[in-house]
Amino acid sequence: MSATPLITIPARKGKAAFVAEGQHVKVVNTHGQQVVDTWAFRRDDMTEFMSMEHSRTAIGRTMPSLGQSMVTNHRRPILTLVEDTSGGIHDTLLAACDRYRYELLGCTEYHDNCTDNLAAALAELGLMPPETPSPWNLFMNIPVGPDRSLSFEPPVSGPGDYVFLRAEMDCVVAFSACPQDIVPINGVDCVPTEAHFQVV
Repeated sequence: MSATPLITIPARKGKAAFVAEGQHVKVVNTHGQQVVDTWAFRRDDMTEFMSMEHSRTAIGRTMPSLGQSMVTNHRRPILTLVEDTSGGIHDTLLAACDRYRYELLGCTEYHDNCTDNLAAALAELGLMPPETPSPWNLFMNIPVGPDRSLSFEPPVSGPGDYVFLRAEMDCVVAFSACPQDIVPINGVDCVPTEAHFQVV
């Protein structure tokens, strides 16, 4: 199949697309320091979706190695990591940011968030998420310390780094260019930027 043009995931916003079994998705960290929250839902039954807790059990790790598959809440492979130029650091522990996260960080007015971005991206395709699963946070750097504490660090990826994922079933993929601008997960400048993806 021919590749689609690069699709922009606007800074602080979301985007979604249909992907057929066997197709690949290239997710590009265009400017190098942007976290991209990533979801995948089974195309004909969105109550089956990529699950971080099930995937950690399946791969026996907190982050997949090349060739390993993220699995659904029915424990079936959905996305396989085929290639990764970004350093291999992709968080599977943290929930998507939401209005409540930003309220706890001191925001008194509406703040763009990945939970709303998922809903908006799917709405563009005429779809609605059955819930907001914990995302696969591509490029997000959340080290676990010796005392089991978490820290929120800038990505290790650079401009143009990418991951290449193979769809193991017909699915809907959704992305959010995370709008977090209070803690430095999108770089020390805390400035969210656009990212891109391509279906191949």
